[in-house]
Amino acid sequence: MTETIRVLLVDDQELIRLGFRMVLEAESDIVVVGEAGDGRAAISQTAATTPDIVLMDIRMPGLDGIAATEAIVREHPRTRVLVLTTFDLDEYAFGAIRAGASGFLLKDAQRHEMISAIRAVHRGDAALSPRITRALLEHVAPHLGATPSATDAEEATITAALTERERDVFLAIGRGLTNAEIGQHLYVSESTVKTHVGRVLMKIGARDRIHAVILAHRLGLVGGGSSSPTR
Repeated sequence: MTETIRVLLVDDQELIRLGFRMVLEAESDIVVVGEAGDGRAAISQTAATTPDIVLMDIRMPGLDGIAATEAIVREHPRTRVLVLTTFDLDEYAFGAIRAGASGFLLKDAQRHEMISAIRAVHRGDAALSPRITRALLEHVAPHLGATPSATDAEEATITAALTERERDVFLAIGRGLTNAEIGQHLYVSESTVKTHVGRVLMKIGARDRIHAVILAHRLGLVGGGSSSPTR
């Protein structure tokens, strides 16, 4: 039986929330458990409804989506936040990364893109298309204090605890591959990949998959999308 994904909708425009609700509730595996029109309401609704996913607008009056995301991630670690953003990934999106967002969804996304993003984040993949990943990596490093390259000593320190297979998984995460794609590359099941991903994030000290991508690029372990994990 397919697991139901519980979603909380957060946007200051009621018509947008209504549109999202109609799209999501047409799916048999998604249920909308609540709505909120600002950051403070989002925090209280998360506590009240315990959603799996919060679909979070960033620019809202009062408490914005960045502050709300930070509070939700801190207080409800099992809840993942999928942020609504614009194509150019502005400073608000950078703030959402620091706050702990698990993915990004363009506000003009097509119906299938929204559904795919929600399902991806729920199963532990980052909702970042290749296009958005490239833009993210081009723009986010300066905002997070990342450096263009890292020393061998820094790389060794961060990756020292990884097994050979976990290093392969880390490199694949850095390339933006999903769990299913990593499984295909490494000839293992998706559930096995999920276990490896959890261990990798813990060992490298990455809060989530997005930060693992950034870290892999900062260390110079991947770049340009041409490398592939060993099999």
